Amino acid sequence: MKYLIIGLGIYGENLARDLTAAGNEVIGADANPSIVESLKNDISTVYVVDSTDENQLSVLPLHNVDLVIVAIGENFGASIKTVALLKKAGVKHIYARGIDTIHEAILSSFEIDRIITPEQRAAADLTNELELGEAARTMRIDSDRAIVQLVVPDFLVGAKYSDVTEQLRHDFGMTLVAVSRPQQKTNVLGIKRPRQEPLDIDSSSAAAGDLITICGLRKNIHSMFKN
Repeated sequence: MKYLIIGLGIYGENLARDLTAAGNEVIGADANPSIVESLKNDISTVYVVDSTDENQLSVLPLHNVDLVIVAIGENFGASIKTVALLKKAGVKHIYARGIDTIHEAILSSFEIDRIITPEQRAAADLTNELELGEAARTMRIDSDRAIVQLVVPDFLVGAKYSDVTEQLRHDFGMTLVAVSRPQQKTNVLGIKRPRQEPLDIDSSSAAAGDLITICGLRKNIHSMFKN
C-alpha cells in the first residue's frame, strides 16, 4: 500500500514509521523543516509543505497514493482547511485525525472515509486494561466490542479449551480466538528466552500462565471477571 501522511507530529511520525516497518510505501509532509529532516532517511519521501496553502499542497502526489491521512492534531484550523483542500482536489480516500467532538462533527461533514481518534481510543483501551488487570491487552473494535488478550483466569485453569470455548460462548457470548503458552526457547547464541507458543484449542487444557485471546462485548468481558 502507498500512503501520504500530512502532519508529522508525534502521532503522524509514529504512524509513518510503523507503516513503513510493515512494508508499505509512506510519503510524509509537514510544515516544520526540522521534523522533515529527522524523517528523511526513515520513510520513502518527505516534503516540507504548508498543507493549508493550495499551491503547496498540489506539489504532493495526491492522486498517486491509496490513502491520504491528515494526522494534524495541534492546529484545528489547519486540519479542517487541509481536508477541505483535499476534497476540492478530488482526493478519493481520506482519513483525518479528530481531536474533540466539535472537530469530529466538522470533519464528518466532508464525508471522508474515516475519522481517527487516537487519544480517545487509547484512553478507552487503557481503561479496559486497568479494569481487567495489568496483564490484559485490548483492541477496541467499535463502541461495544473489543478483542482482549489476557492471562487465563484462575477459574478456567484445568479446563479443556474445547469446553472453555463453549462456556465462553454460552455464558458470556464471547469467542475464544487463540491460546498460547510461555515456553523457554534457545536462540542461535544459546540464550534462553521466554516465548509464547500457540496451542491447539481442540486438544489442550488451560494452565496457569496461558494467554487467551477473546472477542466479544466489552460489558460481557467485564462481567466475566466479576464472577
